[in-house]
Amino acid sequence: MITEPRTLPGFMELLPNEQILFEQMKQKIEKVYQKFGFLPLDTPVLELSEVLLAKAGGETEKQIYRFEKGDTDIAMRFDLTVPLAKYVAKNYGNLSFPFRRYQIGKVYRGERAQKGRFREFYQCDIDVIGDGELSIVNDAEIPSVIYQLMKELGFDDFTIRINNRKILNGLFESINQKENATDILRIIDKIDKIGADATEEELQKLGLEQKAINQIMSFISINGTTNEKLEKLQKLNIENDSFKIGLEELIEVVKYIRIFGVPDTNFKVDLTIARGLDYYTGTVYETFLNDYRELGSVCSGGRYENLAEYYTDKKLPGVGISIGLTRLFYKLNELNLIKANKYSMADVLIIPMTQEMEKPIELASQLRSLGISTEVYLNDKKLKAKMKYADKLKIPYVIVIGEDEITSGTVKVKNMETGEEKQSKLIAEEIIDKLK
Repeated sequence: MITEPRTLPGFMELLPNEQILFEQMKQKIEKVYQKFGFLPLDTPVLELSEVLLAKAGGETEKQIYRFEKGDTDIAMRFDLTVPLAKYVAKNYGNLSFPFRRYQIGKVYRGERAQKGRFREFYQCDIDVIGDGELSIVNDAEIPSVIYQLMKELGFDDFTIRINNRKILNGLFESINQKENATDILRIIDKIDKIGADATEEELQKLGLEQKAINQIMSFISINGTTNEKLEKLQKLNIENDSFKIGLEELIEVVKYIRIFGVPDTNFKVDLTIARGLDYYTGTVYETFLNDYRELGSVCSGGRYENLAEYYTDKKLPGVGISIGLTRLFYKLNELNLIKANKYSMADVLIIPMTQEMEKPIELASQLRSLGISTEVYLNDKKLKAKMKYADKLKIPYVIVIGEDEITSGTVKVKNMETGEEKQSKLIAEEIIDKLK
């Protein structure tokens, strides 16, 4: 019996050309993270369930892949933040603070598989963790990382939307809605998807009076430039400590975002940005490609007060962002915004037309040692089949080595795109000069 080869729903497999493009995107993200001094971290995919689920509950816990091996209760990580919290608490004495780490790895969520949603997907995270305290300037540096990321990935027309949860919480307290703050935040965080009317309906279902609803809707509708919005917030004169602190922080963050070199055209204060997750306590971010808002936020995150409260009594505030790379790649590919037009990792294909393989292999080794990705066609086929192989994989250059080439000590370097051929001595350095 032959088993039908098939892949579980919600797990992405790519053809080689698509995988090359995916890896290029991943490497670009990693390069930007490293440029800002973030340290690499890799945590296990599997953790003890009691450790991984210390804070989990509700929908998150339902989506976790969990199993027993012997008498050990094991769970698969569902994000990279909880493993980071465990890691920092466990290695606190060996780390230098602020601890700046990046991690790019797969996470697992057993949610309902649907188009563009995955059960296994890559997250690309950075976080800055402080020991006891963390300067608000770190909150301003994060958008400069996002800015560099988007530019490196080839996007120019994007907006980093910024808010502060303290401002929203202060508003809710001032209108006697403190107990409903979390639910209100979750509702207004969806306003971009469901619209203002549906948002009002959701707030009504929550039991809010119309006066409170009007105040909330009026507040999140404040418009104008970044400076005008900040001025309007100041003129509200809301007498609430949380609101005042949040506004001071937001003004400071905006000031330093500009100092970090992010143009005003690529960031804005957006009072509807709340981030649904409970643990965000201050600055929050969402990043949108302006012509493709249907993608949703492509890079999100924010400030949290205590990363590892479930693992240690030490206060470890932090700020960070995450990119869901698998979903982003899928959506960009679907919209034809990225092109998977590289089919091989080789820049040169050496085609031996002789039984004696010493010279072809020797040349390949020399080219590789000089930094040229080189493949040798090792199977016994006719020249036409070998050239077709190079053409199908879009390998830029081909060098044919037969008895005549070995005798004369010269080869032809063929440009597969133009068909142009250049004569060269059978010496790696000279061949590279021809390639250049």
